[in-house]
Amino acid sequence: MSEEKKSYTISIYTENNIGLLNRVSAIFQRRHINIESLTTSQSEIEGVNRFVIVVNISESQAKKIVGQFEKQIEVIKAYYHTEDETIFTESCMFKIKSELLFEEPQIQNIIKESNTRIVTVNKEFFVLEKSGRRHEIEALRRDLNVFGIMQFVRSGRIAVTKDEMKITEMLAAFNN
Repeated sequence: MSEEKKSYTISIYTENNIGLLNRVSAIFQRRHINIESLTTSQSEIEGVNRFVIVVNISESQAKKIVGQFEKQIEVIKAYYHTEDETIFTESCMFKIKSELLFEEPQIQNIIKESNTRIVTVNKEFFVLEKSGRRHEIEALRRDLNVFGIMQFVRSGRIAVTKDEMKITEMLAAFNN
């Protein structure tokens, strides 16, 4: 019986070292696991970065991968969480021809109904920004696609856990 695959958010707290991204992606590549999204940024502790990686795998695979990451010298701690255990979002931007903003009243309705923000407007184009779940962003993309999208970009997932994580004390100790 094979284990059920589902979406896991893997968080890896690391030192900021060159080449680490290659080693992180190699662990997934060796197991033939596709990365759905990957975001990296500074964590809550100065000098410590955090990777947030979304993958569709089984829980036993998630445990093994987290164990592999913790064997890496630069990795301080790694975790995996289900979607139910996290609060998460993604962001996106759309670049659209300016004339459509004034000529297509439906676009203004789409902007209002989707809680989308206008970032900038000039003679040639306007830029919209939306944060939310992947399905909300995809629905907005489908709605705007009818009018023509000049450019589209979506971030990877950013996430925090619902439960308290003891990583802050661990990182503070690491930093001293």
